Amino acid sequence: MTSATPAVRPRFEDKLRAIVGEAGLVTAGDEREPYEIDWLRKWRGRGSVVVRPGTTEEVAQVMRLCNEARIPVVPQGGNTGMSGGATPDDSGAQVILSTTRLRAVREVDPLNNTITVEAGVPLARVQEEADGVNRFFPLSLGSEGSCTIGGNLATNAGGIAVLKYGNTRDLALGLEVVLPDGRIWRGLRGLRKDNTGYDLRDLFIGSEGTLGIITAAVLKLFPKPAARATAWVGCAGLEQLVRLLARVRDACGDRLVAFEMLTGPSLRLILDQVADVRNPLEGPHAYHALIEVADTRDEGLAALLERSLAQAVGDGLIDDAAIASSLSHRLSFWKIREGISQAQVRAGKAVKHDIALPVSVLPRFVEAAETAVRGVMPHAHIVNFGHLGDGNLHFNVLLPKNASAGKVAEANALLNRVVHDLVVENGGSISAEHGIGQLRRDELRHYKSAVEFDLMMTLKQAIDRNQIMNPGKLI
Repeated sequence: MTSATPAVRPRFEDKLRAIVGEAGLVTAGDEREPYEIDWLRKWRGRGSVVVRPGTTEEVAQVMRLCNEARIPVVPQGGNTGMSGGATPDDSGAQVILSTTRLRAVREVDPLNNTITVEAGVPLARVQEEADGVNRFFPLSLGSEGSCTIGGNLATNAGGIAVLKYGNTRDLALGLEVVLPDGRIWRGLRGLRKDNTGYDLRDLFIGSEGTLGIITAAVLKLFPKPAARATAWVGCAGLEQLVRLLARVRDACGDRLVAFEMLTGPSLRLILDQVADVRNPLEGPHAYHALIEVADTRDEGLAALLERSLAQAVGDGLIDDAAIASSLSHRLSFWKIREGISQAQVRAGKAVKHDIALPVSVLPRFVEAAETAVRGVMPHAHIVNFGHLGDGNLHFNVLLPKNASAGKVAEANALLNRVVHDLVVENGGSISAEHGIGQLRRDELRHYKSAVEFDLMMTLKQAIDRNQIMNPGKLI
C-alpha cells in the first residue's frame, strides 16, 4: 500500500482502518483505479481512499467519522451505472464508500413472497435465491451479474420487465439506510400495507446516494412463470406498433411482460456489429418489436399470442411476425435486443437520451424529434430503440468513432437541448431508468420547475446538513 493522498490525512485513514480493518480499505492508486472510473470509461475521477465496510454498523461508523470531518462521500455499488453517479470528482478529496462487502442474504420468506438482502448482493444472486424457493424476482438488466441491489435501488433501475412488474421502486417493501450523520434507519418491513405517515422508503429509492446509503432491502418475490411465448414482428411505422401494443395488452392482460421496440436502422446496426445474430424476419421493416407474454400456467399462451398477431397481420397493423418455437429460438430474439448497447460502442460514440413519454404520444414525438435532429445535424445516424410498453425510449445519435472529445461535447449540448425540449413539451421525462448522476445534472436544473427543485433542495439540506453525500450528482 502506498501512503495516503494529501486529501486524507494519515490519522484519518488510520481511523477508517480501525473501523473496517485492512481488508476494508483500498489506498494504493492502482487498486483504487477500478473504483475511480465508470464502466463506460466516460467519467474518471480521483478518490482519496476507497472504504469497503462489511456491516451496516461499520457503514454507520464511517459515515459518522466523515460527517464530523466534513469529508465528502461517494457511495458506490457494482459501478455499472450509465450516468456517472458513482464516480468521484478529480479533487482527490472524496472518500469512495463501496458496499460490495455487504453481501448477506438475511432472509428468504416464500410464504410472504419476500427476500431480505444486503446492498452489495448482485442482482443475479437475488434471482437465483428466489428460484431456489420456487419464486421469481423480475428485475432483469444486462449488467445483472455485476450490478448490486443497493445500486439498483439508488438509481431506481428499470430493465426489460417494467411493463408487468414495475421499476425497482415497485419491487421494494422496506429499506435499511445509514444517514449522513451515521444514524441508522431500520425500515426493513415486509409489509404491503403500512399507512403510518411519510413514505421514507420512496425518499431514498432513486436518490442516487445524495441522501444516505441503502445497506439492505426487503424485496418482493412472485410466482415463477411456467410458460412463455415470444414473438418478433415487423411493420411500417411506430403508430402501428402503438396500436398493436394496445391490442396485445387487451388480449393478454397482465401476462404481457415485454414489448421492446427498435427501428430498422437500429436492427441493421446490431446485425453488422454483433456476431451470431440474424434478422428474424424476411426483408427489411421500418420498425420491429420483440413481444413476450408469460404466465404461471401454460393454457394456450402461445396460441393466444399467435391469434393476436395473425389478426394484426390481417388488419394491416404489422407486415410479418415470427413466433419463437424453442428456448434457443427465444434466446436468439433476446440476443438481438440485448446487443444494441454493444453495437453502439463498436460503431461509434453515442449521444444518449434515456427518455420517457406517454405511449400515446410516442409516434408524434419521434417524428418531431427526427425532424429537429436532422435540422441541426442533417446526416445524423439516429439509433432509436427502447421499452415501448412503458414509454421509455433510448433516442440516441451515433457519432463517428473518431469524433474528438470536443466534438462529442458540442454534439451533446446541441442535441440534448433539441431532444429534451421536445420531451418536456410532450409531457415526458429526460431520465427514465438510468438516473441523473453527473450526466444530466445541468439538464435537470434546466427543466425542473422552481417548486420541484426547491422541494428537493429542502429535503437534501434537512437530511444532509453538511452536504457530504455524493456532491455534484443529481442536484
